[in-house]
Amino acid sequence: MPKTSDDLMHFLTKLDIQTSTIQHPPVFTVAEAQALRGQISGAHTKNLFLKDKKDQYFLLTVDEDAEIDLKSIHGQIGAASRVSFGKPEKLMEYLGLTPGSVSVLGAINDEGHRVKIVLDQDIMAEEVINSHPLTNEATTSIKPKDLLRFLEATGHEPLILKIGAKEPN
Repeated sequence: MPKTSDDLMHFLTKLDIQTSTIQHPPVFTVAEAQALRGQISGAHTKNLFLKDKKDQYFLLTVDEDAEIDLKSIHGQIGAASRVSFGKPEKLMEYLGLTPGSVSVLGAINDEGHRVKIVLDQDIMAEEVINSHPLTNEATTSIKPKDLLRFLEATGHEPLILKIGAKEPN
């Protein structure tokens, strides 16, 4: 049984990681999330759950406006082949998440360490990173150093890479 948002908050509290969370109507896309701007400052993320032909799984967390070239990203992240989107069943099995609620905070459910976490260095330079707390009905703000502490506590050592170029405004 995957951990809940409450389980996540308890885990973060035990690590003495301070976050703030805002409840909102469910959002399933970056565009829907952007409609809620104004209430939440900091970097907003886009998360891609990917797999290669050897069934290696990756979670890319990038700025919401980043452009990702799925035809070439495999070389950067160490995949064995070009990547495609992972199936919803594997997303639930490994990260305890459903499409629309994909988040780096899902690492709490990856006890088998089946998913390699990849963070874009641009978001790690921000003061605050915003992600779904295992549900798309809320957004949790966390400092980058605390996100790294959280990932370490879950047994994940993320790759931090320059991944995508931001789309021009």
